[in-house]
Amino acid sequence: MDKYTLCAEDFSLDNQELLLGETLFHNANGYLGVRGCFEEGYPQGFSQVRGTYINGFYDFAYMGQAEKLHGLVEEKQTILNVADTQTITLKLEGETFSMFEGTVMKSRRVLDMRKGITLREIWWESPGGRQVRIKITRMASFVDTSLFLVRYELEPLNFDGTAELVSAHIGDVKNFFDPNDPRVAGEEIQHILIGETWEDGGASYILSNTSKSGKTVCSAVKNAAEEPEQVEAHGLSLEKGLARETFRVKLVRRKCFRLLKYTVLCDSCHFADPAGQAKEKLEALTAQPAKALYEGQERYLDAFWDTCEIDVYGDGELNRALTYNVYQLLQSVTKDRYGNIAAKGLSGEGYEGHYFWDTEMYILPFFTLTNREIARNLIGYRYQILENARENARQMGHKQGALYPWRTIMGSECSGYFPSGTAAYHISGDVAYSVVAYYLASGDLEFMEQCGAEIVVETARLWMDLGCWYQGKFHINEVTGPDEYTCMVNNNYYTNALAKYNLIWAAKLYGRLKEAGKADGLAERTGLTDGEAEAFVKTAEAVFLPYDEELGINPQDDSFLQKKLWDVSAIPEEDKPLLLHHHPLELYRYQVCKQADTVLAHFILEEEEDLETIRKSYAYYEKVTTHDSSLSSCIFSIMAARLGMVEKAYGYFGDSAKMDLYNAHKNTKDGIHTANMGGSYMGIVYGFGGLRIREQGLSLRPCLPKQWEGYHFRFLYEDSVIEVRISRETCAVTLLRGTEKEIVIYDRPYVLRDRIEIPMEQGAGE
Repeated sequence: MDKYTLCAEDFSLDNQELLLGETLFHNANGYLGVRGCFEEGYPQGFSQVRGTYINGFYDFAYMGQAEKLHGLVEEKQTILNVADTQTITLKLEGETFSMFEGTVMKSRRVLDMRKGITLREIWWESPGGRQVRIKITRMASFVDTSLFLVRYELEPLNFDGTAELVSAHIGDVKNFFDPNDPRVAGEEIQHILIGETWEDGGASYILSNTSKSGKTVCSAVKNAAEEPEQVEAHGLSLEKGLARETFRVKLVRRKCFRLLKYTVLCDSCHFADPAGQAKEKLEALTAQPAKALYEGQERYLDAFWDTCEIDVYGDGELNRALTYNVYQLLQSVTKDRYGNIAAKGLSGEGYEGHYFWDTEMYILPFFTLTNREIARNLIGYRYQILENARENARQMGHKQGALYPWRTIMGSECSGYFPSGTAAYHISGDVAYSVVAYYLASGDLEFMEQCGAEIVVETARLWMDLGCWYQGKFHINEVTGPDEYTCMVNNNYYTNALAKYNLIWAAKLYGRLKEAGKADGLAERTGLTDGEAEAFVKTAEAVFLPYDEELGINPQDDSFLQKKLWDVSAIPEEDKPLLLHHHPLELYRYQVCKQADTVLAHFILEEEEDLETIRKSYAYYEKVTTHDSSLSSCIFSIMAARLGMVEKAYGYFGDSAKMDLYNAHKNTKDGIHTANMGGSYMGIVYGFGGLRIREQGLSLRPCLPKQWEGYHFRFLYEDSVIEVRISRETCAVTLLRGTEKEIVIYDRPYVLRDRIEIPMEQGAGE
């Protein structure tokens, strides 16, 4: 089995394992996502999250606050479970197929990341002794992202007879909820209201409306037999919000019957006429041979893997996990500017489909290095909600600038707990950082002129309004950094360092646009002047960055070192994550970190500190970090590699790469961890590969864990595609496409014209 195939043989029917499988084997394409439930369902009493989702399609929900204080969020957006079109039931001579009845002789589930499909195959014997092979293939099309296609294949093994297949189209659906877990919705609400149900040309259509947001969605379904001569009778019945199409099929021993089920979803966030365009798309798609649709999916993925090829030699399981993570990023990310990438992608309802800083700091780096169009779309989404960010800043009392919402879908804040939500001002710096990172990797000044520079300028203005001068230094007070176990502090190191970077680059981008004669649009839209740009630089130079002389580290904030230490090594497993077992105030009074904070700052802004400070800080924070957040292990891996601790880096990297496939955080049933998946990619490229793209240019400092034979990866830099291939003996860098590039490897400059091959260095991280 190659790295592109995930397979579960004779898979468990335990309810918790089934919920996990719903996530791991879901189908998505960035627009729609369908959880990997059984078409026929589970027995009564079993829990399932039978979900179909559209990226960026939402409703409003009331968010109650105990006290009515100014600026507290009272209404949120939530992703919606839309029409269930995965349901297909089967009867063999009157006996209902269920994996929980009769005998499962053999079974397997497969995700094929080359073909872009999942399949479930079952060899089943009914209570009456009839044996059948059932193979169900699913595809969420990357070519036309409104399409979800199911092929239901039936082969009788020991009998001739009849089968009845019922394909359902169910519009009356609700979201999953769990009142005991803050990471999922806590109440049951009917968000989807059925409008019309009709039939046209043998297809069923359901048009639904959201209860509050004024959005509509049309689901269109058409079933087609690939062997119509075996169909003895069939009929389509309709009632409000429900369509059922029944096929009575003649079965012949060892002869297959296949039913194709086409679903097209169109919502009003992405389509001007959801019903009309769903009809047009469905008719066009069903006019094509199914083979053409599958082949188009393969061609799309061939191109995807060609650019983002990444391989680890000598550890097949880890390599498969890494490939899985990269594939899930593609499945999860929007292919336009109307959406983004949710914390759980399109695999589940965890965090209600909200977009966080995860995108900019953990996911966008992958697309910046492999797919410029998607990277621009993600930044373009932030530009589309820039006006919301400006309004959010005014709501928070700021006279200027843009404060991006901590969690959102359509641009307004959805965080109900402001100490670890709205107070995390660093998200505005994160967005600005991602814009600059894209610019440095691409050299795309035109995109900066169009929208990127405006984002950086408006976020820079936020820091100017937020901070204050004291004893000649610029301080930023009452904010929360990445570590959510330490909230509402003064001078969070990460936030301050990022604000400094944001301010500097606002001035630099303005200057570069002026040099190119392209600054007029930015000046006209923002009112930016030379004087304001100079003030950005002056303020940046004065930003206070905490430093402790005695310990030789950067304190996480002004008060962090004054608190009691929490013995992280003594935390029992049943007490994790701490946020579910301890009051926030208890956590805030200790030196205990949920995730990388200062260590993350040292990764993205390494030039701010000398290596010894970074090393001592790493050692200090490692002892007080629980890694309760999925965003943590990957960063500790990257920085361990940078500091020459390759085996430590390997350990953290394994935790990150295998997090979802091994259900390490015990909540993958709620959806994948997209940020961590991006982090595992960074672990190879930025960690072991030592890749850095700074203002000074491109550099590498590769190292190799002893457990591996080698690795390689490809990435985009300016107009070129570059491959890095590492073995025990050599580091080889190849220019696959594009023009020659200057590159620094192990602090020595080279010019990459075709291929550079040099010996690997021991202790390369140092």
